[in-house]
Amino acid sequence: MSIEEILDDMDELLDKAAGVPFAGHRSIIDGERLRELINDIRLNLPQEIKHAKMVAFDRDRIIKEAEAKAEQVVRQAEERAKIIVSDETIVREAKNRAVEAVTKAKKECDDLRAQANDDVARIRQDCEAIKQATDTYINNRFKEAEGYYAGVLKDIQERKAKLDKLRKRKDAPVVPKPQQPMDPNKN
Repeated sequence: MSIEEILDDMDELLDKAAGVPFAGHRSIIDGERLRELINDIRLNLPQEIKHAKMVAFDRDRIIKEAEAKAEQVVRQAEERAKIIVSDETIVREAKNRAVEAVTKAKKECDDLRAQANDDVARIRQDCEAIKQATDTYINNRFKEAEGYYAGVLKDIQERKAKLDKLRKRKDAPVVPKPQQPMDPNKN
């Protein structure tokens, strides 16, 4: 599961959360499920890093192959030049072609190296951005939950204090116990 899919699951969890009566826009979420999704994100971050390492490894391999190809082209050009040494024009042309081939191979190698470095840097930035976004998202959700439950606790404490105050009043009317409805199955 990718980090994007996990974040989508977190959004879906919040969308499906049950609303709390008289609490405005607050809702109850499955904390264990949220914790599982957070752990999934942590487990998937190394995959992104592994991918970046694979890109770097491929970059090095491509560079080595390009250098080997350039050396092979140079060797082939030198061998051809030795075979045709008798004619100066042909030798000169062969050397020019060899230089062009080496220059072209080096340019391709440099281009591949630059592209690979750009890819690695971009992937690292993406990984860091995902990590920061995830941390921010999780911290915000925890702050919202803490604020909500602090408000609920305060409300409960206020209601309990009012109830205790009413019970302590001597002139308070006695509230009769609610009668139990008769059970039709009992005779």
